[in-house]
Amino acid sequence: MANREHKIVGLGELLWDLLPRGKQLGGAPANFAYITNLLGDEGIAASRVGSDLLGAEALQCLRHLGLTTACIQTDSIHSTGTVKVEIDSGGQPRFEVSSLVAWDFLEWTPEWQELAEHTQAVCFGSLAQRSEPSRSTIRKFLHATGHEAVRIFDVNLRQTFYTAEILAASMNLATIVKLNHEELPRLMHMLARPHQDEEGSARCLLSLYDLELVCVTRGNGGSLLVSKDESSAHSGFRVKVADTVGAGDAFTAALVHEFLRGASLDRINETANRVGAWVASEVGATPMLNTGGLEATLSRVG
Repeated sequence: MANREHKIVGLGELLWDLLPRGKQLGGAPANFAYITNLLGDEGIAASRVGSDLLGAEALQCLRHLGLTTACIQTDSIHSTGTVKVEIDSGGQPRFEVSSLVAWDFLEWTPEWQELAEHTQAVCFGSLAQRSEPSRSTIRKFLHATGHEAVRIFDVNLRQTFYTAEILAASMNLATIVKLNHEELPRLMHMLARPHQDEEGSARCLLSLYDLELVCVTRGNGGSLLVSKDESSAHSGFRVKVADTVGAGDAFTAALVHEFLRGASLDRINETANRVGAWVASEVGATPMLNTGGLEATLSRVG
């Protein structure tokens, strides 16, 4: 496994997914940080839970996954977040997100300031910006990162928890934007820009927001990566899907891992699709590695 040379933060919502089979710790920051750790970097979840039983269980679960809890805030007023998740016959999840919970009140602290200043990459989304306190804290965190830090905006449109202003401001602060093929036309519409094809819209975003990379995921159809100079399409890997919860976060973690190492777009695409497909083939967002470790686990994909 590679040296843990990069400190990489998942910033935003930490919550419990209430699945038909029971509850499971979820939220993009934890999923992203867990896979980041498996890939060999230092993955850190930065979020907020309530001082309740679910909050205590969340901290215990993070430790069990090998993640630090040093950057998880505790809220004595608001409860730990939950999401009701229903899985359709194709393994696709539908989410109902609870409101006014602990992660809606992320607080800007000296500890988070220090974390931001020393991170090499941070991944954030639109959901955790639905409330003003957390939106303000997330923007302060992004502004506090170093000039060379990579800032990944994983669009992740949920219910009605986003606005055109939030999307545009987030892209102005980002190095990389990642979204899926269904979100892209919706995003372009909200920005009052035409959407004709994926690469054309990706190139429009690159120039509008001075991004280095736009990633469009296509479900089981792979993904498209577009930079200012080139593009790369990958058709994805065929696996038997257990559920897709967390597969997108795993894809993002692998994308960041390779991007930080200066990999080619084709290499980034290959690794991200392989890691995402592996998670989709397992139950839950944080599966354990098979015997033989990461390389052996991923070699069985495709």
